[in-house]
Amino acid sequence: MPPPVFSSISASGSNPLALPLSRDFPLAMNRIDGRDLSDLRPASFVPNVAPHATGSVLVSFGNTRVICAATAEEDVPRWMKFQKVEGGWVTAEYSMLPYSTHERKQRDINRGKLDGRSSEIQRLIGRSLRAVIDLKKLGKRTLWIDCDVLQADGGTRTAAITGGCVATAIALNRLMAEGKLSDFPLRKLVAAVSAGIYQGEPILDLNYPEDRDATVDFNVVMTEDGQFVELQGSGEEDVFSSEQMTAMLDLSRTGIAKLVAMQKEAILAADRAGPQDLADLVRAFR
Repeated sequence: MPPPVFSSISASGSNPLALPLSRDFPLAMNRIDGRDLSDLRPASFVPNVAPHATGSVLVSFGNTRVICAATAEEDVPRWMKFQKVEGGWVTAEYSMLPYSTHERKQRDINRGKLDGRSSEIQRLIGRSLRAVIDLKKLGKRTLWIDCDVLQADGGTRTAAITGGCVATAIALNRLMAEGKLSDFPLRKLVAAVSAGIYQGEPILDLNYPEDRDATVDFNVVMTEDGQFVELQGSGEEDVFSSEQMTAMLDLSRTGIAKLVAMQKEAILAADRAGPQDLADLVRAFR
């Protein structure tokens, strides 16, 4: 199998995301898990956890764990055929497994419909990935991105986007190796992280207790070269200033730079998969 293809994605060099923060942040505060307010939770990526998928990864942001799998289907949606749209399509499905939360979450199929939150998140995942994929280079096929939350502790949508991009890159590398693609469709990596105002201070990568008690909640989706894909922000119990918004965006930028570096390592590691992967998977749940 040839080495993984990154096309315009560089594994080294200057990083436009790694910019200095626009303000001085306090080095410590009373965060529940002892992190500084600019710290990510411990994050990891275990590739190739779903062997029947074209590409897959188990992503962990702290105690949040999501399996992201990309599966190539040699067909396109009916609307693309009807409208004679060239190229392929990328879409996502998101689900929280019943045991992922403290109290059992009822499956959507038993309720007869997809809940509004899940629908919103899977649309966000699809938009984020389509923003960095050349659909014409994908050819007449659909890439399904399935994100299943095994354990939820805040930031499931950001973990799903970040892991979904890794699964997508692994899948596209496999399609390239099999000769099904002539050009690499992924233009750049995309990742996401949460930020918020907690106890009056901007913080990065909120866990569930912080997300629950934050007065402002932000989700930031950015490409590896520092361009925004989507911003989701709202005052949960308070308003926020332009200075606070800038602080949250600065924190998110530095956090995403670190996540992108880990994404690249995971994509390269997927090509070196071996028996050790099972041990890594077991350790991820300890």
